[in-house]
Parts: sequence; C-alpha cells; structure tokens
Amino acid sequence: MKSTPSMLSEVQARQALIGQALSLNRLGINHGKSGNVSLRWDRSNKVQGEGLLITPSGLAYENLEPQDLVWISLQDDPPRFDGDLKASSEWRMHRDLLRARPECRAVVHTHSLYASALSCMPKVQQEGIPAFHYMVATSHANRIACARYARFGSEDLSQAMLEALQAHARACLLAHHGVIAAGEDLASALALAQEVEALAMMYSQCLALGGPAILSEQAMQAVHQAFVGYRNPAPEIQAGTTGHLT
Repeated sequence: MKSTPSMLSEVQARQALIGQALSLNRLGINHGKSGNVSLRWDRSNKVQGEGLLITPSGLAYENLEPQDLVWISLQDDPPRFDGDLKASSEWRMHRDLLRARPECRAVVHTHSLYASALSCMPKVQQEGIPAFHYMVATSHANRIACARYARFGSEDLSQAMLEALQAHARACLLAHHGVIAAGEDLASALALAQEVEALAMMYSQCLALGGPAILSEQAMQAVHQAFVGYRNPAPEIQAGTTGHLT
C-alpha cells in the first residue's frame, strides 16, 4: 500500500475525516445522512489525552466543516465531549471498537445495500458471511459475523458488536442495520467496508443460486499467512502528534 505523509495537526485530521465521510456516498456504500466515520486522535495535553474524532449527528456530509467534528475521550466513563454539535448517535460503537483494537486508528460504519440486506436474513444472523471466498480473510477472521439486533445508538448495540468481533476480527454485520469496519488508517478502514459490501453482494448471488461451497479452515489459514505481507502499511496518521487545533 502506498504510504502517505503523517498529519501534523488536528485540523488536517479533521479535513481527512471529512474527506472520508464524503467518499462513502460517492463510492455507493452509503446514502444520505446515514453512516458515520471516526479517527483515533490523541491530544498531547494530559487533561484531554486519548480520544477520537467523529462525524456529528444529523448533518449532511457535504455541509461538514472541520469545526463540526466532535472529539470524544477514549478511556473515560462517561466520556468527555468537545464540540459544538452532537456526536453521531453511534459514537459508542466507534469508541468501543477503537478500545478493543488498539492497533486500529479508524472506523467506518455504513448502511451499504447488500450488507444491510443480508443482516436481515435469519441464516446470516446465525452464521454470518462464511469463508465462501478467500477475501473474507481481509476481515482478519474466517467469517464475517453478524451482531445480534439492538437499537441504534444504544450501549446494547455496542456490546453486540463486540460479541460478534471475536478474536482479531475487524468487521461485522449489524442485524437489521448495516456494517462496521476498522483499519490501521482511514484508507484501510474504508477499503474493508467496501470489501465487505462486495463480499455481501457475491454471497447474495451465491445464496440465490443454491448456496456456495465453503473453504476449509486450513485453506483460510494459508490465506491469512499470505496476507501478512500486505498488512503492514505505513500509518496514515500518527495519532496525537500535535494535539491542538491550529
């Protein structure tokens, strides 16, 4: 993966996050005001410290300005919020996923068409998207699980997500809802969300044709090993390098 320069200020981080949000609809994996994106951003001062930046609630992405994003402390319970607007209703999922995956810096949540449709199917709710295609391994797991249903924005939904993201998995479906994915940087989180949607589309076609054959655990393990060399991109963002708005 091509490396990109590290960001030097929180303003740049905010601008990059807006660019990420705008790309969701442009790429066809989201629509309207649904979905949300976040970025790990640690502030250098000890009072604020570890945190994340997230898109606000109810504001169209094309109208976002850097100052509209909300900073949330990562480890505090309850968390501290810094922003003039209300954070996305799904901030709990973003915070808890970044807590659970310290190696990840970004999270993307979308209501992409095929992933959302599959999340409503009883078979997929029970089994997830199995290893019908080797690219399922891009999720860092042998299947893309589906979290049980819980109301949007609730603590229960965040807990359901964590239950589905067992071991090292970085993506899951959310029953009757959509998909969430995490990555080492903005680009990899977005790429994983796109890949889950592509896999959901393929799996939907396979189910319509009678159901696919499933790769063995041994075959998937070989894929994971082959992917190792592709999973070490240079970080897009060095979290907390400056810590202030400039």
